Amino acid sequence: MTAPAGIVRRARRPPGWRAPGPPPATPRERADLWPDADEDLCHLAGDWRILQLVRGHRWSLDDLVTASFAGECLRATPPRRFADLGCGIGAVLLLIAWRFPAARGIGIDAQETSVALAHRSIAWNGVEARCQVRCGDLRDPAALSDDAGFDLVTATPPYFSIGTAHTSRRPQWAACHVEQRGGVEAFTEAAARLLAPEGWFITCAGAGQAERVGRAAACARLVVVRRCDVVPREGKGVLFSVWAMRRVEGLRPMQVDPPLVVRDRSGSWTHAFRMVRGGMGLPD
Repeated sequence: MTAPAGIVRRARRPPGWRAPGPPPATPRERADLWPDADEDLCHLAGDWRILQLVRGHRWSLDDLVTASFAGECLRATPPRRFADLGCGIGAVLLLIAWRFPAARGIGIDAQETSVALAHRSIAWNGVEARCQVRCGDLRDPAALSDDAGFDLVTATPPYFSIGTAHTSRRPQWAACHVEQRGGVEAFTEAAARLLAPEGWFITCAGAGQAERVGRAAACARLVVVRRCDVVPREGKGVLFSVWAMRRVEGLRPMQVDPPLVVRDRSGSWTHAFRMVRGGMGLPD
């Protein structure tokens, strides 16, 4: 195979660290799975990788924390089937697939560019037999109706209403940050249609959106059962929160986890965040 036209990121790993989890199974004959000139191939979890546009939407902290939170919530009862709404380039979809190697997953996103990248990343990691992505609008009741009954549904909705934030001209970027196709309400409604009777919906929402999340859950007849706030650095305010919802009635009061502080005052990763990274196959 000729050298890729794009960037293949080098791994930054401590001496002696070995990647945990299932290894990737990249088809050697598929030259199209390597980055083009405007793309890079980045490390994701363990030895798994993800394709991204150099100047487009890229996987980030909320993807990692949402997948980690889902992993913790379903640790005792691993999902057989899961779905990721607004999956973008497939970061959360692949992180969940890495975390639960026996699970089968499907993602849906309305941006063709993101869906194409996700398809290639799924193939690069060799998990086409159990992961797929569809191009469609998650608000359409028919979008995944033939696959309803998921044990886990995840979502990382955009945080900003139209008109409240700058709309980027970068490809994919605007729709991932501004609610062009609905916010947490639309994602929660879609998740409720797809959940199995005792399934879990794990999502994130920007700081200050607790009331919106609560209303969205109530309208979808779901119950918020767990929450964790994420603080970017010690002494700073909450950046976003991750939420767990279920449709089961009569549950105990919502569990509120201690805030996840990413960096201490010196700028170093905290022990708690290193544990999140370690649990998702990343070196600390």
